[in-house]
Amino acid sequence: MRKLVAVTNVSLDGVMQAPGRPDEDLRGGFEHGGWTQPYRDSVMGQVMGEGMATAGAMLFGRRTYMDFFNVWPKRGNNPYTEALNNGQKFVASTTLANPLPWQNSTLLAGDIPAAVARLKASDGNDLVVLGSGELLHSLMQHRLVDEYVLSIYPLMLGSGRRLFPDAGAFQKLELLKAVPTTTGVVIATYRAMA
Repeated sequence: MRKLVAVTNVSLDGVMQAPGRPDEDLRGGFEHGGWTQPYRDSVMGQVMGEGMATAGAMLFGRRTYMDFFNVWPKRGNNPYTEALNNGQKFVASTTLANPLPWQNSTLLAGDIPAAVARLKASDGNDLVVLGSGELLHSLMQHRLVDEYVLSIYPLMLGSGRRLFPDAGAFQKLELLKAVPTTTGVVIATYRAMA
């Protein structure tokens, strides 16, 4: 059985919205897009690059999938583009239709938690959810997330879409590993406990 691993950036106050670019996600009037950029360093690049090299299939919500598709295939000189282009991608969406635009992409339709549970029960490497906040909320409610790899940034944004919503389910976590970066980010890996 595969594990489902959520990999995301989060501020100290739990915001995960628009970490990469100022125009990435303006929903709700969010004005802090690109908040992770000043904190990038070689430690983070190494840890995330190692994770991408050993990851299995990726699972995306529609918004994150389309954002990644519009950005990453055009980038070079990084440890991520090749893995993203060549890796198997599963996309949870009620609005996209086949064929999906990015190579190695499979549309998941209908009951997404049930489809993800079937993927987890199949053979293969772990499934990795990158970003995809709305999808993650649904998967967490159904207790489908086995591990969280959180890059926790030393800032509070005060507003924005949060990884752990107020109405979220109770869940105990066990810290498996924590790697501090030179810029104060802590990359923490947690296992969900039964």
